[in-house]
Amino acid sequence: MTRFFLPSALSFVLAGVIATPAHAAPSKPSAFTQCAVCHKVDDSGKHGIGPNLSGVYGEKAGTKAGFNFSPAMKSWGKKLDDAALNAFLENPRKSVPGTKMAFAGLKDPAKRKAIIDWLKVQK
Repeated sequence: MTRFFLPSALSFVLAGVIATPAHAAPSKPSAFTQCAVCHKVDDSGKHGIGPNLSGVYGEKAGTKAGFNFSPAMKSWGKKLDDAALNAFLENPRKSVPGTKMAFAGLKDPAKRKAIIDWLKVQK
């Protein structure tokens, strides 16, 4: 029985390792909890206090349909890439003076990166 069981068990373990994608999509970071108070991230198209962030990565800031952005955010005009999102998440009011976003900023660069990496795959 052992001669049959061990090779079978090993094959299941190896199959799991081989079938697991090398670059699995990141899971929602715990730092996003504070963002979720105002922002939805789903395909409903509905906004919360802040805009729905689904598909926002790579888009032009202040253009999400159906949300009333501040004039400052509309005129900021940046593409929401790693650099723009990193600066905005670190200090929203410094990046976009006049923004309506009340969040003071996220000082930890690792937490900002985790949020940005997760937003990249939210389509």
